[in-house]
Amino acid sequence: MDRLIAMQVFVEVADQGSLTAAADKLDMSRAMVSRYLAELEAWVGARLLHRTTRKLSLTSAGSDTLPRCRQMLGMASDIQASATTPEDTPRGTLRLTCSMSLGQAYLAPVLTRFLKRYPGTAVDMLMVDRTVNLIEERVDLAIRITNALDPNLIARKLAVCRSVVCASPAYLKEHGTPKTAEDLALHNCLTYSYFGKSLWEFEKDGVPVAVPVGGNMSANESSVLLEAAVHGAGITLQPVYAATELLRSDKLRPLLGEYQPREMSIYGVYASRRQMPAILRAMLDFLVEEFSADSDWATPVV
Repeated sequence: MDRLIAMQVFVEVADQGSLTAAADKLDMSRAMVSRYLAELEAWVGARLLHRTTRKLSLTSAGSDTLPRCRQMLGMASDIQASATTPEDTPRGTLRLTCSMSLGQAYLAPVLTRFLKRYPGTAVDMLMVDRTVNLIEERVDLAIRITNALDPNLIARKLAVCRSVVCASPAYLKEHGTPKTAEDLALHNCLTYSYFGKSLWEFEKDGVPVAVPVGGNMSANESSVLLEAAVHGAGITLQPVYAATELLRSDKLRPLLGEYQPREMSIYGVYASRRQMPAILRAMLDFLVEEFSADSDWATPVV
């Protein structure tokens, strides 16, 4: 028995829900499909499908076996592709993690351009606002905005991330406009749980300024704070990439232009340089190219 063909038959039957439809899709006779299924069940040692006159359904063993068959077929396809594709050609799937706000506001169109440039690739995005363990969660690349890198990981700097203090016209009309960074202590500041929750740091004329802040709302997702600020909830400190369009449309107004919020760096972080896949190398080069070509990463919109 060709077990790969038997797995392909099983996957197709499960997807089509019918032996006849699977036979048509695979250009096989129905009898041949039944034979491959029977031989696969004999090899697995368990019945994979409930067969009735009306429909087919997976048994418990079938439900366990189906994803493994898909994985085996994918591996076989990758092996075949690797034999016919130059080693330096990006291919396969890259598992990437980033924050929700960065993924939605910036990375989605960037990754779309990457996939068009390299049609043999795919990206699996994990968007969470926490530090992901790359090894445990099988992540190939993390895009992180930070000034504190894990020394056990490899990082490539992609760009500088600048921030802007902003609030809605409605909030400023009701509560007034802060003139100095110290005035923020008198305002309702919407704070990010993982960064600057109680202290916002600036620089003015080369002198560092740290201001204690507080308010009635904090969140682990900065885009929530951005939306709350638009509706007049308070003052927020946001990455320029996230706030740009709202500033341009005057839904938010920039504040304290003489004070520069502390800059952060944006890195591509990965676990090891050893046997670095071509898709990871290509993605890092592509991101450097994209960030350097985008003016939003060069100067804040004020």
